[in-house]
Amino acid sequence: MSEIFVAHPDVEAYAEAHSAPEPPWLVEAAEDTRATLSFPGMMVGPLEGRFLQMLVYALDPREVLEIGTFSGYSALSMAEALSPGGRITTCDISRAHVEAAARHIEASPFADRIVIREGPALQSIEALDGPFDLVFIDADKENYLAYYEAVLPKLSPRGLIVVDNTLWSARVLDQEDVSDATRAIRAFNDAVVSDGRVVCVQLTVRDGVTLIRRAGTPEGRAGTKESRAARPEAVGEPSGGR
Repeated sequence: MSEIFVAHPDVEAYAEAHSAPEPPWLVEAAEDTRATLSFPGMMVGPLEGRFLQMLVYALDPREVLEIGTFSGYSALSMAEALSPGGRITTCDISRAHVEAAARHIEASPFADRIVIREGPALQSIEALDGPFDLVFIDADKENYLAYYEAVLPKLSPRGLIVVDNTLWSARVLDQEDVSDATRAIRAFNDAVVSDGRVVCVQLTVRDGVTLIRRAGTPEGRAGTKESRAARPEAVGEPSGGR
């Protein structure tokens, strides 16, 4: 899989050049991913990584769930902005991906903030209590709707679901493309925009990113300093825990 952009590559490059640079551990993780793993284009790029980092900084989440670890680049991007006591639980079924991610996480300053769970994501979600203040979905497209339905009940009142690849290199517009993944992305997009339980916005960041929150404006904010004070400190597992 090559690099995927919805915007013109020159526009993408300009935006990347005018965004804060990756820290060294992310540069090293990206280089190692391209050298050692198949389909390195599955890794979120620098611009989307900075976007995720900014979302985490703005939301100040206590509990983050990532579905689809790949090489750990996106988890590390988010971990950079976590406040003390915040934790990321990231799930992947691939042994090669888990091993690569564990290596990159252990080489970073954030090994104490990230927990890896190896196995089918739906089983991992079922085993986790939540609530989650931020959920990032970037895994097998055929299961996007299933992941969405599994995490929505565990989303905190002001939590955010972030879903990657929702424009799918513009293949969602190609009616002749009836591949399983493209059909799944179309079905997911149609289901979310018509779901009265949530409010969503689809962005043209990289390959399409959809942001989803619960409908309404509930009082209180999960993940704020006030709500943190009422919650016990998270107990982290080793970064490679599986």
